[in-house]
Formats: sequence, structure tokens, C-alpha cells
Amino acid sequence: MFNRFTSLRSKIKLVFSITLLLLGLLFIGSIKYDHAKYDELNDARERAIAHYLYNFYLKYGKIDEAYLESQNFSLIKDKAKVVQIERYFKEKGKYKKYAVDTFRLQRVILINNDRFKLFLKNKNKPKYPLKRIIVFTIVFILIIMLYFWVIRSLRPLTELKNKIKSFSEGNLNIQCASDRHDEIAEVANEFDHAVRMIRELLQSRQLFLRAIMHELKTPIAKGRLMSEMLPDEKSKARMHSIFERLNLLIDEFAKIEKITSKNFELKLHPYKMSDLVEASIDLLMVENPSRLITLERKKDYIVKADFELITLVIKNLLDNALKYSTDKHVIVHIDTDHLEIHNKGEKLPLPLEEYYKPFHPSKGGLGLGLYIVKSILDIHQMTLTYRYENGENIFSVK
Repeated sequence: MFNRFTSLRSKIKLVFSITLLLLGLLFIGSIKYDHAKYDELNDARERAIAHYLYNFYLKYGKIDEAYLESQNFSLIKDKAKVVQIERYFKEKGKYKKYAVDTFRLQRVILINNDRFKLFLKNKNKPKYPLKRIIVFTIVFILIIMLYFWVIRSLRPLTELKNKIKSFSEGNLNIQCASDRHDEIAEVANEFDHAVRMIRELLQSRQLFLRAIMHELKTPIAKGRLMSEMLPDEKSKARMHSIFERLNLLIDEFAKIEKITSKNFELKLHPYKMSDLVEASIDLLMVENPSRLITLERKKDYIVKADFELITLVIKNLLDNALKYSTDKHVIVHIDTDHLEIHNKGEKLPLPLEEYYKPFHPSKGGLGLGLYIVKSILDIHQMTLTYRYENGENIFSVK
């Protein structure tokens, strides 16, 4: 619940809500104060009128009804109504020399002295606070307008957030420059400048890498042609295999460049895990792979993946397993929902996460291999785990 008030928009709503609440309380308090002030003045006025009537009666022997009318008071002369009011005052215990109460929504004053007994009706009403209502209504409308103005000024911040999210997902073709003159516009313009710089940097990097790979393909192609001229078939096949491997590595580097730059569209299709493993073994381009790799299918399963990328993951894991195996042999287990690769060797000296860093410098580290594996598995929403049991390194893809 506390997190609801951590956003800037929620804080602004809270501030304006408290402001409107305080404005409402101030309005109600002012109305109550006016009523209390009116009641105080009205009570003093009624007592003054009672005192005046008593003095006038002593002097002239009658009630000054003209004065009462001028003060918006009147005598209650209806005998039936007088009896009802008298009974009402007696029931409430207010039948005294002087008392005031409300009878049927009308303020009634009892004057009962040694000279006369009167019931007066006070016809005065408190003034309707029209001016105060107008002032508070104007202030209320101004606060509401100010609130929507502030919220509207935050709209570019929401748009900027969505563009930053799109940028983090790999969309480099965003534009968020603003012609406004506030702080949000300054942030948007600086971010737009940063995006342009990053886009140009990535484009120059891609151009550089593609130029290198293009230049490497030329000598490889020439080498393959030269290898065809060798008289020895065994040497020819070996040289052909070497150049083919170099060509595949360049293609893999091209895929890696796309993946790491988030410029890759997955082509997801269902495949049997055993088929993916066999295709990965073919990519290794090793002689007599059955002697080096044992495939155990306990329970095969279907995985939805990009064929080229997943086979590259498995190939890299197999390549590393063979490279660092003490007996140059690898066992691959396929079971229900995961793939395990076992090889005998020394335990990794560092946590697996350390080997996810590209070009890991530690001796015997897996270097770029696991960095590529982790990048591809992340975009497939798959996980890689590692454990060491009975002298075996075990990598599991799930």
C-alpha cells in the first residue's frame, strides 16, 4: 500500500487532495463561525429588545409593536398557538422569566415578568453566505484547474518513460526531442541526444565488424580454392574442414553481434531436443563424434526455440565441455524438461555468474562462450545452472 504513494503522480494527487480537504474544512469552519457569531449577536439583540419592551411598558403601559416590527419581531397573539408554545416551554423546563427556543422551525422568545407575559416571534434569518460561497467556489475551481495543468505537464514524462522502455527492448529508432521549455523537456532532449550517440556508435561498430568479417571471407574463400588443388585427398579434406570451420565461426560472430546489439528477431518453432543436440554435434565438425559424445535419451521433449541460436548454445557448451574434459569425453542427458551436459574435470573456481562476463580473463575460464550462451538463453527465457558432483562438471539447460 505504501508503494502507491511513491510515484510522482501519486504524490501530486495526495498534495492536491489534502489541499481540497483543507479548503473544505476551512469553508465549513467559516460557515460555522458565521453562524456562531450571528447567534451571539442575535441573542444580545433579543435581550436588548426584551429590556426595551419592559422599560417602554413601565413608561407608557403598553407594548411598542411598531418597534418590534422595525426589528422584524412580532407578537404571537393567536391564543391556541400561545397555549401550545406555553406547554412546549413547560415540557422542556424553560418556562421562566426569559427563555428562547425553537418551536416548529421558528425562533420564539418568552418574556414573563411582573408586568406582562409575551411570546415574540423572531423573524430574522442569518444571511445566505453568497459571497463566501462564490470565493470558495472560485478557489476550488482554480485548484482543480491547477491540478489538471500539473498532471498534463507530466504527460511528456509518461511518453518519455515508454520510449525509454522501448529503447531498453532494443528499439534504437526512437525520437523523444521536445520543443517545450521545462525540466522534463531538458531530460527528453538529453536522452534523445544520448540515443543518437548510441545509435551512431552501434552503427559504426556494426559497420566495422561487418567490414572485418567481409574481409576475412575473401582469404577463406581463396584458401578453400587452394585446398582443392592439393594432391593428397586427406590433406585436402582436412584443409577444407578448417576453412569451413572458419566460415562457420564468422557466421556465428555475425549472429552474436546481432544478439548483443538487440537487433535480432527470433524465429520460434517446436523441435525435439534430441534433434537440436544432434544438429549441434554436427556444427562441432569433429571426426568420429560418437567416440567423443555420448547421447542418452531418458525422456525426449519438445522445445520452442530459434533453431540456429539454440544449436549455437548447445554447440558452445559441448565445445567447452570437450575442451576442459580430462578424458576428452562428454555425456549428454535428455530428460523430461531439461538438458544436461557432463564432463569430468576440475570444478569451476568461481561462481557461474562470473563466467557470463565477455572475455573472462581467468585461466581456464570459459571466456566468450558462456557470455554467448547466456545472451541467447535470456532471449529464449531459459536458464543455465551449474553443479559439481562426483568429479563431474554438470551444466543444465531448462
